[in-house]
Amino acid sequence: MTGADSGRFATHLPEVPQTASLRQQNRGETPDLGRTALNNTLDRPLASAPLAALTDSFQAMVARSRAEPAPDCTARLDRLARLRAVVADNEERFRQAISADFGHRSAVETNIAETMLVFSEIRYATKHLKSWMAPQRVATALQFLPARNRLIPQPLGVVGIIAPWNYPLQLTLAPAIGAIAAGNRVIIKPSELVPHFSALLKETVAERFDATELLVTGVEDEIAKGFASLPFDHLVFTGSTRVGRLVAEAAGRNLTPVTLELGGKSPAIIDVSADLDEAAERIAYGKLLNAGQTCIAPDYVLVPEGSLQAFTEKVRAQMRRMFGTDPANKDYTSVISDRHYARLEALVADAAQRGAKILQPAKADDPNWKAHRKFPPTLIVGATEEMAAMQEEIFGPVLPVLGYQDPAEAIAFINRRDRPLALYWFGRDRDARDEVLARTVSGGVTINDCLFHFAQTNQPMGGVGASGTGAYHGEWGFRTFSKLKPVFYRSKFNRLADLYPPYGGKIARLEKMMRFMS
Repeated sequence: MTGADSGRFATHLPEVPQTASLRQQNRGETPDLGRTALNNTLDRPLASAPLAALTDSFQAMVARSRAEPAPDCTARLDRLARLRAVVADNEERFRQAISADFGHRSAVETNIAETMLVFSEIRYATKHLKSWMAPQRVATALQFLPARNRLIPQPLGVVGIIAPWNYPLQLTLAPAIGAIAAGNRVIIKPSELVPHFSALLKETVAERFDATELLVTGVEDEIAKGFASLPFDHLVFTGSTRVGRLVAEAAGRNLTPVTLELGGKSPAIIDVSADLDEAAERIAYGKLLNAGQTCIAPDYVLVPEGSLQAFTEKVRAQMRRMFGTDPANKDYTSVISDRHYARLEALVADAAQRGAKILQPAKADDPNWKAHRKFPPTLIVGATEEMAAMQEEIFGPVLPVLGYQDPAEAIAFINRRDRPLALYWFGRDRDARDEVLARTVSGGVTINDCLFHFAQTNQPMGGVGASGTGAYHGEWGFRTFSKLKPVFYRSKFNRLADLYPPYGGKIARLEKMMRFMS
């Protein structure tokens, strides 16, 4: 769900065949996943120490998972409670670590967009876990009565999580909560772009968890090279679409199922029935939270031609009201790295060169912006399709605004592109709203606001097509990381034995009855 590539991981997925020992692991045979197998996998005479240690840890976790495949509710609740304690006991340390990695990260944004959401997710899972774990009743076809059907949730085993940098606490632990609730053991690979946070998470998790329950790896290049190629029972990746394809390819060699939380260009549509002041305020907030480094941030806005100028002026005024013009404003978050900052500068320069009008509520030539690595909020008015800002996910505080003549044109514009992770619609006309919902496909939607569908714990979060596959949050996460095993309980009174040979008149009578009941 990060628009730009999430670090060195992008270029370090090995193009290697699966070894025999890894295939054995997937079949449940006794594997040799130690250093010898690892060296064979990477075709090296000697594996690096970090990657060899990771493989040994993975082997130990798999062994424990197979020996204890179904932890009871008490054990899972204990793990969730310990995970909550990891965050609760180190809130300030996590805030400081994340801020150090960003250069500056608003403490309020870390609280509301990370810590509080983690607590909410754990609280929800704890409250509902017992009912989620219960076998589910499934109807039995009449001809098989009085037998019964049940769906029994089972842990998958060992889940791997490749985490992003933009919301390092929340987007790392949210899938882990679902995996733990489902009874799995988890290995987390944090992003190398947030080294202070990654080191702190590794330290604090190790204090409360055995390494075969929950493990946080280092961020060395060697670990990034091999992580997705390990035969996990499920793999979660949050990051860019480009890297997501590489992760899926690496996982596919082991037939590892994947959940991909990616990104894309999430549109916002302003209907002619919208309140422009309300829409401008809410879009400004949705775009500038975390300095736009949010996977579901509105990436561009479609506005009726007659309202284009008024809307852009209102958004610029809201941006100035929210964050002022001082780069030292503690409420405004820095861009994660100099490379990402330069990328944003290039997007704006390209748009200006191609004829767009650039609006900024602050003086962009103030050197203090770059000194604080804070990019001034920017509107690209009159953006066109050939501009780089309309070709790639922006992932920063830059918002293209485009005019449209009629709603059908806006819908067609969205549908010509990859399906987005999020879509936002502003207006009061219910028919127009329902038309957009019916004729577009996206990961999630918020009506008359931005971002908040993500915070709904009892709704799934996930993309579609290029914006991702699979979902988690609440019970959806529990299901993603469980095998819902169908079980048929035959009754001793059932006449299914009539299906057995030798066939005779009884099979004809039974076939006639089954046809009647079908």
